[in-house]
Amino acid sequence: MQSIYWVLTWACHRKCKHCYDDRFRPYVRDALKNVVAEGQTSYERILANLPDDMSWADPQSGTRERTNLILAGGELLIDGVREELFYPVLRAIKSRWGAKAPKISMQMTGDVLTPQILDECLELGVESIAIASIDDFHVGMKGEKKFRFMQEIRDLMASRGVSEVSLGGAKSKKLNMPAQQEKRPEGPTFLFFGAQEDLWIGELWPRGRAWANGLSNAGYDTNFCARWSGGKNFLHLGQAGSEVAIEPDGSIYPCCLKTKAPLGKLTEERLEDILASVGTLPEIQAINRGAPDAMMEDAEAFREMSSAVDGSGRTVENMCIGCDRYFETTLGPKLKALREERLGARV
Repeated sequence: MQSIYWVLTWACHRKCKHCYDDRFRPYVRDALKNVVAEGQTSYERILANLPDDMSWADPQSGTRERTNLILAGGELLIDGVREELFYPVLRAIKSRWGAKAPKISMQMTGDVLTPQILDECLELGVESIAIASIDDFHVGMKGEKKFRFMQEIRDLMASRGVSEVSLGGAKSKKLNMPAQQEKRPEGPTFLFFGAQEDLWIGELWPRGRAWANGLSNAGYDTNFCARWSGGKNFLHLGQAGSEVAIEPDGSIYPCCLKTKAPLGKLTEERLEDILASVGTLPEIQAINRGAPDAMMEDAEAFREMSSAVDGSGRTVENMCIGCDRYFETTLGPKLKALREERLGARV
């Protein structure tokens, strides 16, 4: 795969009003131990069922590049998660692939990062860090506060020789790098992004607390499936554009938004086997084209399914809504039947 987005845990120190999944929130005491245990009991089997060859063919250079394995939460650096789950996963990745390991990236809010933790992450093989809180929704980041925070992060990264790169698309000079790099630097890198118009996903996914709070402004023409972290090209194992998302229990999805039913579970089967099986379904092929509205032959019927009332009482149309309903009524049972057929054949 070109990229794999792996949520290791739902545990977070924040409960942001724009979050796409209600499960990302603070947990305490036994509840924290239990939610972290979900990832602890699954990660070794997940790693075992990922491809032996963690690389993809770059059509521009004609070379094979290492898969970008993105590790995320929640927040991986909080107490109760960092030492108990995140660091063991980093060590297990090195043990699984050795010198042929994927490129390890991680996402964090950045507000719990310390010099010592940064040193530990770099020592354990983290090569790229995304500070994913640069928006007005994260507490303490509204307005000018985010820019002061960005400078603090830049100073810390510079002290450890971590170079800044740009996600691209930023319209504000304050959100751009101080000086653009002519070429990608050697060594570890970091970047900033967030949920705002010019730094990734301004419309917000119609999911979780963003939906409940009436914050998603995505219309029917907003096709998240065809965007970065959407479903487009996810079946193209080993090729450009291929990406899947993994939940703590090993459930996999064609997009980071997550469909209403998983394609399968990596605690049970290899990724290649799951993709080969589900890829026979025309609806899954439609997602792979970045065209969820093509899951049904009747485009108007799909659009009728794609309307719902959000938490603020607004009627919102988006293809993700139609996709959810189609999974619930039709595609979810098909995927379940395929999974049972695969597992039954192994007995």
